[in-house]
Amino acid sequence: MIERFQPALAPIAPAFRPWVLALVQGLLPLLLRLRIFPWLPAAITAIEVEGDATLAHCWHRFDTGQARLLLAFRHVEVEDPLLGLHLLSRVLPRRAARLGLNLGAPVHAHFLFDRGMPLWAGRPLGWLLASLGGVSLRRGRQPDWRALRQARQLVLAGRFPFAVAPEGATNGHSECIGPLEPGVAQLALWCVDDLRQAGRSEEVLLLPITIQYTYRKADWPRLARLMTKLEAWIGLSAPAQQRPLNPAADELVGDQTADAVDGPYGRLVRISEALLDRLECLDGPCSEMALTRSGLDRFGSGSPSGLPLRPAQPGAKSGRLSWRLEQLVERCLVLAESHFGCPSTGTSAQRCRRVEEQSWRWIYRDDLPPRHQLSPLDRALADRAAHGAALAALPMRLAETFVAVSGSYVAERPSFERFMETTLLIHDALARIHTDGLPARPRLGARRARITIGSPISVTECSRGRGQGERRQLLASLSADLRHAFEQALI
Repeated sequence: MIERFQPALAPIAPAFRPWVLALVQGLLPLLLRLRIFPWLPAAITAIEVEGDATLAHCWHRFDTGQARLLLAFRHVEVEDPLLGLHLLSRVLPRRAARLGLNLGAPVHAHFLFDRGMPLWAGRPLGWLLASLGGVSLRRGRQPDWRALRQARQLVLAGRFPFAVAPEGATNGHSECIGPLEPGVAQLALWCVDDLRQAGRSEEVLLLPITIQYTYRKADWPRLARLMTKLEAWIGLSAPAQQRPLNPAADELVGDQTADAVDGPYGRLVRISEALLDRLECLDGPCSEMALTRSGLDRFGSGSPSGLPLRPAQPGAKSGRLSWRLEQLVERCLVLAESHFGCPSTGTSAQRCRRVEEQSWRWIYRDDLPPRHQLSPLDRALADRAAHGAALAALPMRLAETFVAVSGSYVAERPSFERFMETTLLIHDALARIHTDGLPARPRLGARRARITIGSPISVTECSRGRGQGERRQLLASLSADLRHAFEQALI
């Protein structure tokens, strides 16, 4: 927990260093398979790529000056950048060679990264990402014009194509796409405008790239051990007898089986409900977070806050969990927003970023001189303010963990992957309560990654004949096309 105020959180300027890229590319096989950092589980032992010929042709058009290229990656897990590096450094050059296409070396991409990453993963990560050509973005600044100007210039005239994650952050769900932010579509449209103003004829291409993870082995006993750990954290006793079955084949997920606490789904529901019980009934200084239990009696009648609820299908129990999750996220956000005076508008993810930015303003002070120049009283007051801001942001961090969680995700399709992803998100929530920073996730077996390159979207063609007055509709249309491409690629 932060106890003292910190120097201003300065932007990290991109400074591409070819030798750093070569070093990371050389270490890539180890990074994919081994756990080098506690926050990077990896264990990816097989990578399947579909549509690499499309990527090769688009890249060749970029290299020959026929097009400017933006890569729109799905962002599922923290390992996604490793897969991007593998795609560009291994898969793409081999496919281009087989097609007889000459690509300029090195094959790489500029990209955006969250300025907060070095805060939880260590300062060296910021230097590394900048050395790989990354542009640091403060997501809570609406907008971060400095970063956007740098990105806009690189999209127009950068040495490499530009990669962006439209979801803005990981959601931990391989088969559930989060809300898409309009930033990638805006960058593409800016590039169209800039090319026209410069009298250049390149086409602007937006290429959707979908990432999906599966486990190479459905290790149900390992899942049961993780659930036992979570039960112990919450204070639940593990079932005396645990049914070692595969829910996808042997168990119908619905009201009649959700109460069978010895099965995987029953245990997951029991853990989720117990965790919500604790968080809804916090006492003491955090009593504002307590949710009114009487509100649960209104289940099915809508959201008291006016927020849209997740669908209650396929079962009433999964719908009830969704409702409670919605209310917990809402109350945590309202609690943090009330401390910082933030408006409760926008999506949950946008509200989290806004609270984060406000907390940073009290922790990373650009309005104060260096610490040694302050009087003891001013230092103490600034330290108290920073510590208070860090504490006030904790409910937001909890909400951030649950933003992507749906009570019906497993019930809709009880695959091993969905069980694991949901259980890991619960693990993240509990770990964040116990410790600062990004939780170190347990490794739950070797995984297989599938990368699907979709059809390129010609932003130049989409914007042809459209005036500035239609810009908002065009942004929405491009985002809808991206979402459709992502959804089509899921299996």
